[in-house]
Amino acid sequence: MVDSDKRTEEFGSPEVQGEVAQPDFDHLAGIVTDGLIGAVGGLVGTAAMTIGLFVASTLNAFDMQSFAILSELTGLAVIFPGNALAVGYLIFLAGGMITWPLLFAATAEYLPGSKFATKGIPYGFVLWTGFVLAFAGDIGTSTGILALYAVLTLLSHFAYGFTLGAVFDYLADRPDTLV
Repeated sequence: MVDSDKRTEEFGSPEVQGEVAQPDFDHLAGIVTDGLIGAVGGLVGTAAMTIGLFVASTLNAFDMQSFAILSELTGLAVIFPGNALAVGYLIFLAGGMITWPLLFAATAEYLPGSKFATKGIPYGFVLWTGFVLAFAGDIGTSTGILALYAVLTLLSHFAYGFTLGAVFDYLADRPDTLV
């Protein structure tokens, strides 16, 4: 401790050239703004993914009824028995707007790419590895349908990651953001 004090006295305090911006985690406005950026990015990303899943559903490569399983797992199918599919999709949307954008914001610096949009593509791949197993449902055993399911859901997840990152890129230049 004494040596470091002597060193500071000998060399003086280090000078910083220019202005260095430090994230200020003590301001509630910045934290709320970042949360809203994540939610907007998640909403746009989930909308892009949903379009891809609708295409897959049209080609019989995805069963939208798979979302009803989410409401059954949480017990909400008992409360809303007639709307299990809608409740399941709302749970899916909440995960896409809250959980996954938070994880993306926390891990984005470790993903390959120079912008958030390009970092979102490998992030979408990571999310797809769980989705492809969990939501396969009853799509059939035909090799062609399984391959179509895998490809279309992968493209949907690439779209989710890219658009999530693109929204982060677009809104990160706003004042009071920590992203």
